[in-house]
Amino acid sequence: MSQPDRSWLNELPPAFEAYRKGRKLDEVECIVPDLNGMSRGKAMPVNKFSPDNPVFLPISIFYQTITGEDVEMDIKNQWAESDMVLVPDMSTAMAVPWAKQATLQIIHDLNDREGKPISCAPRNVLKRVISLYQEKGWKPVVAPELEFYLTQPNIDPNEPIEPPVGRTGRSGTALQSYSMSAIDEYGPVIDTIYDYAEAAGLHIDSVIQEDGAGQVEFNLTHGDPLLLADQVFYFKRIIKEAALNNGMFATFMAKPMRDQPGSAMHVHQSVVDLSTGKNIFSDDQGNATEMFRYFIGGTQKHLIEVMPFIAPNVNSYRRFESDTNSSAPTNIAWGYDNRATGLRVPNSGAQDRRLENRVIGVDTNPYLSIAASLVCGYLGMVNKIEPGHPVEGELEDEHGAHSYIPTTFNEALRIFDQAEEIHQALGEDFCQLYAEVKKEELRQFHREISPWEREHLLLSV
Repeated sequence: MSQPDRSWLNELPPAFEAYRKGRKLDEVECIVPDLNGMSRGKAMPVNKFSPDNPVFLPISIFYQTITGEDVEMDIKNQWAESDMVLVPDMSTAMAVPWAKQATLQIIHDLNDREGKPISCAPRNVLKRVISLYQEKGWKPVVAPELEFYLTQPNIDPNEPIEPPVGRTGRSGTALQSYSMSAIDEYGPVIDTIYDYAEAAGLHIDSVIQEDGAGQVEFNLTHGDPLLLADQVFYFKRIIKEAALNNGMFATFMAKPMRDQPGSAMHVHQSVVDLSTGKNIFSDDQGNATEMFRYFIGGTQKHLIEVMPFIAPNVNSYRRFESDTNSSAPTNIAWGYDNRATGLRVPNSGAQDRRLENRVIGVDTNPYLSIAASLVCGYLGMVNKIEPGHPVEGELEDEHGAHSYIPTTFNEALRIFDQAEEIHQALGEDFCQLYAEVKKEELRQFHREISPWEREHLLLSV
């Protein structure tokens, strides 16, 4: 057997070489995002890896719930455990900064043995949506904002999650939005995240303290949707490892604590013309175009249909509860610089005109939530869907249909089942598989008996 080609070692990014500092490269992690956006894959010694040598994983990794339970579906030869071929995207190669030895991680695409993309692979789903834009001569641009919580380590699921203890020795407090001293409380964790990001060649646009106790937000620079989804995928891993190395947990649950606000992944979206590079949401005079209106209209019409992608768990819907100090929008209204609406048009110049989707939760798979949000706007543009009127100030009841999103996972899945245009755009087989997996997760949740039930019903009924 011939030795693997090692020439790829000479083409690794400068950030990795700076991280390695002349050390011998020890291991390569071949990773893919699963349906929930978590890393799956294989690790191997560097002398066993080559971009030209195939690596395989069974397709059944996409037939499992988040608990690891298998889901029986109407798929021919479902449990034949056929292999998927991992194809490395070497542009994603970067350091694993928390590893003891110099380690490289690479995101892989997934094909079948004939070289066709695996339709249920989240990265391929996003690529499919990007290709829809490309066929029209468009290129979508996105900028995600990641909210998450730093917490005390929680090793007993029956116990509530607690805010972290900062440098002052006091537990974190809520309602400290934009507080610099609150950020300084967790300085060592933030510094570690910056260090890991630098070693991986990733860039953070800004960091702020959010409303919740121990809640932080990182903003990423705008760019290509696949690139930004890859960055979110990597950042979630980086943030969790940085927290662990400082004696804390980092969680991307949508609503980890009952009396604290939930965590979102707001996504800013614009579209440029492939031939000119100009933002098609603005005309030559700097005014909003029909395409911008249609993008908003499509998002308003279809967003409730893609809720299982932008709010993919039972816990996701707790973020929308209105009886806590939550700023999460429960509507699909739109407005100019209005954070009470689910769809916000931020203040900007003509070239930066964009729509911010504020409904997306941070517990999503970034490939799927970005794909789902973009496909709504795409359908609006191709079908010329007019939006409702922009909303000023807080929403009132008269906004009716434009102020509604599903408030339970069960309702979201029911609406998604009927979303024919969405299924066609994202892929019929993928949508069927995804729905079946999420329905099984919902069944698993409903089989559990909660502490609330034991506390209030055990001796009172």
